[in-house]
Amino acid sequence: MNCRIMSNPTSPVIIIPARMAASRLPDKPLADLAGKPMIQHVWERAVEADLAPVWVATDHADIAAVIQDAGGKAVMTRADHPSGSDRVFEAAETIDPDHCHDAILNLQGDLPELDPAVPHALLAAMANQDAALATLVTPASDEEVAREQVVKAVVTWAPQPDPSASRIGTAHYFSRAAVPTGPAPKYHHIGVYGWWRSALTAFVALPPSPLELSERLEQLRAIEAGMVIAVAEIDQAPGGIDTPDDLDAARLRLAGT
Repeated sequence: MNCRIMSNPTSPVIIIPARMAASRLPDKPLADLAGKPMIQHVWERAVEADLAPVWVATDHADIAAVIQDAGGKAVMTRADHPSGSDRVFEAAETIDPDHCHDAILNLQGDLPELDPAVPHALLAAMANQDAALATLVTPASDEEVAREQVVKAVVTWAPQPDPSASRIGTAHYFSRAAVPTGPAPKYHHIGVYGWWRSALTAFVALPPSPLELSERLEQLRAIEAGMVIAVAEIDQAPGGIDTPDDLDAARLRLAGT
């Protein structure tokens, strides 16, 4: 599948998918953190980036109400989407049927400590003109390498003429296992994406791929379809919330204790 793009994005939009159902942490987007629902923290960080319009795509009226009450924009989507990418695609088609936005920055609704620099890093990675989409990684600690919940990325890095600039590379594989084997550095994949609009349209039309089903990682569908995924390295992963322990730790950090 050829999804190569020949110019840089000119009109991005940020979409944050947030669904109410979660097997390990029900009602996660509305979990209280420092007096605000989690999804509001994420939305505020995305707005602070001052990069693009920000929308929350959700399947629940209570989540939409939180964002709208805070002065933001929310769009209702189906409850039965198999992935966040499908929800983001539906939202983009609803809010932008004329396709004025050429790039979609897909953040995640469970990253309440998101650095506002993250959307900028995604957009910069999309300047790789061989790529259909972009994502981010950070060096993985030994503890993260051992955790199945932490997805690892196998990346080839491009030559870096400016040592002070962020490294840009290409993803070869993603796994919950400790890959690559041996002494090579391991990278923690941060599950945010910068999609060219045409690439996202092509992606959601594909059936789940064998490696995607095996690893339970939808980005492998893009790799198996021949899409190039650009990767940018950032210094630190934002603290994701997957379990009650993650939520307790985030509450302590946001409380300043």
